[in-house]
Amino acid sequence: MFRPINSSSVLAPILLLLVAMTSLQGGATLAKSLFAQIGAEGTTALRLSLAALLLCVLMRPWRTRLTLRSCRSLLAYGSALGGMNLLFYMSLQSVPLGIAVALEFTGPLSLALLSSRRPLDFTWIALAIFGLWLLLPDQYASEQIDPLGMAYALGAGLCWAMYIIFGQKAGAEHGAHTAALGTLVAALLVFPIGLAHAGSELFSMELLPVALAVAVLSSAVPYSLEMVALTRLPARTFSTLMSMEPAIAALCGLLLLNEHLIGNQWLAIGAIILASLGAALTARPRVKKTVPT
Repeated sequence: MFRPINSSSVLAPILLLLVAMTSLQGGATLAKSLFAQIGAEGTTALRLSLAALLLCVLMRPWRTRLTLRSCRSLLAYGSALGGMNLLFYMSLQSVPLGIAVALEFTGPLSLALLSSRRPLDFTWIALAIFGLWLLLPDQYASEQIDPLGMAYALGAGLCWAMYIIFGQKAGAEHGAHTAALGTLVAALLVFPIGLAHAGSELFSMELLPVALAVAVLSSAVPYSLEMVALTRLPARTFSTLMSMEPAIAALCGLLLLNEHLIGNQWLAIGAIILASLGAALTARPRVKKTVPT
């Protein structure tokens, strides 16, 4: 018997996902306000440390059973998570938020297209390359993107790809506790870097409210909402909607940070979004094994 689709059951998780992406980018804009005092390194250390504390209180990961083998995958996952966060914040020191997120998206996009052999898939690769080409420094351009900042964002994208690979393996071994354990590992790895850069400023109580807000907006809220949306949306729909994140980041940068982009930069973001969107919509479903997005 045919049953009509309840529009509210579809719209609710979509709205949750949009709120999650907006929260994540809102947290990034707030994080930039801490750069002048403790730098990107210190901000990353505070965000991961506070996020790890919150997740450990909520999820109580000490209940899980750890073995030497499972700790290896957890260490790799946490290292990728820490590197992704640190390099992304490093890129925000000199690259507009929307462009940094677009460049970071090339990591999971490359991973999705790595084993592609169909002619259509090379269209998405070409679009992504075209977007990157538009962002390359040009001596005749009025506003250039810092090459080092671009390298940091691309490095964050590489860590994002590794985060997906190792996250799937760690998640299979540790289940719901993976996020808390991985964030804890990331915090332990990044905190010494932040401490070496910021020194005693890292422990300033004046920074705590903003740092806590960054941790909540950038970790607790988006991770929780994304998990709810992922369980209620098809994987392809989830991936398609996530492709809009660079555009949301660019709008947050424009509205909250007054980061104005020129035409070529908007075109570059659009090309990378189209590449991610096309890859998500035309991806072949896995037959033997289903891997969460």
